[in-house]
Amino acid sequence: MISKRALAVLLAGFAIGSPLTASAQTQLRAFVSSQHRPDVWRKAFDLYEARNPGIKVGLETGGNTSDAQAQYLNTVMTAKDTSLDVLILDVIRPAQYAAAGWTVPFNEVIGSDTAAYMQRYLPAYAEANTIDGKVVALPAFADAMFLYYRKDLLEKHGVNPPQNWDELAVSAKKILGAEKSENLQGLSFQGKAIEGAVCTFLLPYWSMGKQLVSNGKLSFDRDTAVKSLKLWKDFADQGVAKKNIAEVATDDTRKEFQAGNVVFAVNWSYAWGQFQGPESAVKDKVGVVKLPAVAGGSSVSCLGGWEWGVSTYSKNKTEAQKFVQFLSSPEISKFMAINAALLPQFPDVYADAEVVKAVPWFAQARAVVDTAKSRPVTPRYNEVSEIVRTTVNAVLAGTVTPEQGADQMEGRLRRVLR
Repeated sequence: MISKRALAVLLAGFAIGSPLTASAQTQLRAFVSSQHRPDVWRKAFDLYEARNPGIKVGLETGGNTSDAQAQYLNTVMTAKDTSLDVLILDVIRPAQYAAAGWTVPFNEVIGSDTAAYMQRYLPAYAEANTIDGKVVALPAFADAMFLYYRKDLLEKHGVNPPQNWDELAVSAKKILGAEKSENLQGLSFQGKAIEGAVCTFLLPYWSMGKQLVSNGKLSFDRDTAVKSLKLWKDFADQGVAKKNIAEVATDDTRKEFQAGNVVFAVNWSYAWGQFQGPESAVKDKVGVVKLPAVAGGSSVSCLGGWEWGVSTYSKNKTEAQKFVQFLSSPEISKFMAINAALLPQFPDVYADAEVVKAVPWFAQARAVVDTAKSRPVTPRYNEVSEIVRTTVNAVLAGTVTPEQGADQMEGRLRRVLR
């Protein structure tokens, strides 16, 4: 809930442009994913309307997954629909939408020094939203993958949070052996052929110091790809993960961990709030740390997060861009952190005393976000994602070996990224 004090501070603390004086109101409509607290975004919209009496902002929600949202927005944009002005986009989408001509750059409303403007954000988001010198979207909030673990079970069995995947396997087997529960899994991660499976592949691949795409060109390392695919398949074969891990999607992992049936889980930041809810079996029993590295490698997370874009087909582009600047400001970042537990896109907000008091685990989250890498930034990302996710799924389902999967992935990627 918004406190009266927070409302007063925000109303006094941020002004963007001059309120419209025209008698006719400008109508804007923004799309927000239904999984990312549209109820709290509505309150942020209300704040903007209060400062800009000539503007009314409508809210449209939809899509519980990145793929579902993209499918809907792709249909809207393909139809050149003018009904949506502002779009919330998965961090993997700005380059695609800009290349398709579906969004407009912010350079004019930002001014001459766009580099300085974007430097306020965490570096990964400045990079993801800047394409060939054009700022094609502005960050809405940050996200990254974390390793969640059962604090109570690790303490009970004298186990420390793992530093690498080998340690995780040893610890999981120890706990599973001692607990002797048929319902308990050692590790849950995303094996279904969804966007999360792209991150599943990339986490150990990146940890070994390799890139999939460099400067728009494929930089595939077959041996590293085999090791990455084999690492996940071994978890299933050894009983650390369940046998049907190829069927597990992002929210399946969240639900299973929340029900108390998982020791370690790889998931995004949204899961934390669910784990602490009144219906959670693991409330106050959850720890969070950086993702394990491959032995000898470095801890790497997969960058998530969401960006605000303005539709090319909007009838009020400039006003929509000003509205997005407001939504992407430090003040609203703080507001959403406190009221919706959405990770800030600004480094300083993580250390804000009010934010840390409201969401204590954010003090640990910053270190994880700093390890996050962007999935390949390319206009052909949809094809790249399809190739990686289906290969990961096939390996986990046992229809191809890690070696065969790596060969197939490389061949298909070379046809897309020449």
